[in-house]
Amino acid sequence: MGFKVAIVGATGNVGREMLNILEERGFPADEVVALASRRSQGTEVSYGDRTLKVKSLDTYDFSDTDICLMSAGGNVSKEWSPKIGKQGCIVIDNSSAWRYDADVPLIVPEVNPDAIAGYTKKNIIANPNCSTAQMLVALKPLHDAATIQRVVVSTYQSVSGAGKEGMDELFTQSRAVFVADPVEAKKFTKRIAFNVIPHIDVFMEDGFTKEEWKMVAETKKMLDPKIKVTATCVRVPVFIGHSESVNLEFEKPITADEARDILRDAPGCVVIDKRENGGYITPIESAGEDATYISRIREDGTVENGLAMWIVSDNLRKGAALNAVQIAELLIARGLITPKKKAA
Repeated sequence: MGFKVAIVGATGNVGREMLNILEERGFPADEVVALASRRSQGTEVSYGDRTLKVKSLDTYDFSDTDICLMSAGGNVSKEWSPKIGKQGCIVIDNSSAWRYDADVPLIVPEVNPDAIAGYTKKNIIANPNCSTAQMLVALKPLHDAATIQRVVVSTYQSVSGAGKEGMDELFTQSRAVFVADPVEAKKFTKRIAFNVIPHIDVFMEDGFTKEEWKMVAETKKMLDPKIKVTATCVRVPVFIGHSESVNLEFEKPITADEARDILRDAPGCVVIDKRENGGYITPIESAGEDATYISRIREDGTVENGLAMWIVSDNLRKGAALNAVQIAELLIARGLITPKKKAA
């Protein structure tokens, strides 16, 4: 007997990707239900070669549902995730609503799988920020080998991280530039077409943005609270795929060659690092792929035991939908969940 899985936010970018990935990976689901707000009720979404009609979250009964993949934003998750969890359905939430709750595990399966056992306190598991997820897939094996003390990261984040509205705005603005129409900024604070914006999420009192704070807090929660992290998060005119320039300072010596060998054997990592024209990965090549790609691995002579590298991943997949499905797979693999008995 397979599982019954509900996707909340099934009409959004990440929700649709979740449906694709469940099918691609052959997830053991007997039934998949697409849910969204009342205004999306009746909309059709694809699940493999099947078409699902979207049902309303407001009236759905989760009591016979095993797993809920939640991708409907923080406010919806704050309201609904506890209710769903109390009905015995495990929520895997893609928003930031529960990431910093001490009673909710924050999971990247390649990084901290053992922490998943803590889900029973609220029946909620948090999916990390897309930028943190891909970075930590690459950092975890290196931390195990030589102990990371400090991380300096600058991100180059695609507009899909801001949802369909972000992708539409880049397309609309780019077209307007070419035909000499006025360029309007609605979703972003400044024009994104042929530009970069050093501002993602709201500003905080210390001058960092919430996105930058997330990378710090989530790295400490998932990898090691002693690691010092500073981040600069930038929105760039790319549709899909986040890139990161990362400088690392280690407690123990580690060479670029050693790091390359470690990462080649690490789960979820693919090293593409030839010191020649095109011998590295860019976001366009990562789109639609599951791996976290690492390129430009080199020693940083400005600090003792330093490395620099370039990390790229499809933010809609490993940064969101894929990681959520992998969490669900981890629950099953560890025997933490079995299908509910369905009424005859």
